[in-house]
Amino acid sequence: MTGADGAEQQPPVTVMVVDDHPMWRDAVARDLGEAGLRVVATAGDGPEAIRRARAARPQVLVLDLNLPGASGVRVCKEVLAVDPAVRVLVLSASGEHADVLEAVKSGATGYLLKSAGRDELVDAVRRTAVGDPVFTPGLAGLVLGEYRRLATEPPPPAADGTAAPRLTDRETEVLRLVAKGLSYKQIAARLVISHRTVQNHVQNTLGKLQLHNRVELVRYAIEAGLDDDRGTCADGDM
Repeated sequence: MTGADGAEQQPPVTVMVVDDHPMWRDAVARDLGEAGLRVVATAGDGPEAIRRARAARPQVLVLDLNLPGASGVRVCKEVLAVDPAVRVLVLSASGEHADVLEAVKSGATGYLLKSAGRDELVDAVRRTAVGDPVFTPGLAGLVLGEYRRLATEPPPPAADGTAAPRLTDRETEVLRLVAKGLSYKQIAARLVISHRTVQNHVQNTLGKLQLHNRVELVRYAIEAGLDDDRGTCADGDM
């Protein structure tokens, strides 16, 4: 898509909004639409959300946790099982640590409280679409702490007993910065490479390690000791 000035424009981010309160659901969908995002579907309960997400295939699923029929956590797991490319942003009234951690373990990319303002929500959806972890202030530290706790547990043995696949030096650099909690944009700036290149390295690493999402990737990185304070070079991309 090309704009009037000849510059290439990216198509709008596609979003699905799931919430059992119709007025809230409609308000969120309206705010996102007015901000230039494309709302492709909405749903008011768990089973409906799973069906419609499979059909609409949104880039971002804005998901409440407290849903009739099936919990938001179950929706997240089932949608990602069918389409791992979907990014899930939980938008919940609950800031309980157990809810946050359960959502992230189920595959959610971010977690935002419903007290967030309109601009904060729109920015969170855009960042979630490119894979950046987005959390209401105060929750990011909680999640990173849980990553570290999980990393102290012995990793499960490989199913076939084979050794872990070898990563390139650049993939290892990116993985180290992911483990430290940096966003893809911050990693790109640190390593002087493009945002898309960072995404490609992360996807390649997920494939090599047979992992499914950023949660599993960070756990692997911490288990491998890649979250220490060793510096990384900032030369060109390999």
